[in-house]
Amino acid sequence: MNGQLVVERRGQVDRTVRFAGGAELTPMVGPDYWCWRVRLTETQAVVAFPKFSTIGIGFQQEEDWNTNLPHTSYADEIADHIFHNAGDPTITKEAVSRAIQLIREDIVRCALAEVAR
Repeated sequence: MNGQLVVERRGQVDRTVRFAGGAELTPMVGPDYWCWRVRLTETQAVVAFPKFSTIGIGFQQEEDWNTNLPHTSYADEIADHIFHNAGDPTITKEAVSRAIQLIREDIVRCALAEVAR
């Protein structure tokens, strides 16, 4: 990668399973389940995806799947929580925090654009 962090965006159907009475079941979270992505290396990215009526943020490739926090958490808090899944010693916590912040900013821009419609 060239060091430039870029937010990618795509449509993703929310696969959270919802039951009568309000119970929800975690969607099948995997490397292809994302709405927002910031690539950190050729094989690793920070992603954001629909989950439990919010947007979760974690790594695209994880050793222990389903390590994420809601996008409303502080970027550094999310980075601390997910960093053990970075999988590449060249990835810094600062880059992860910056990627998370870029994603969070884009989520807000998308929400504001939707409200403005």
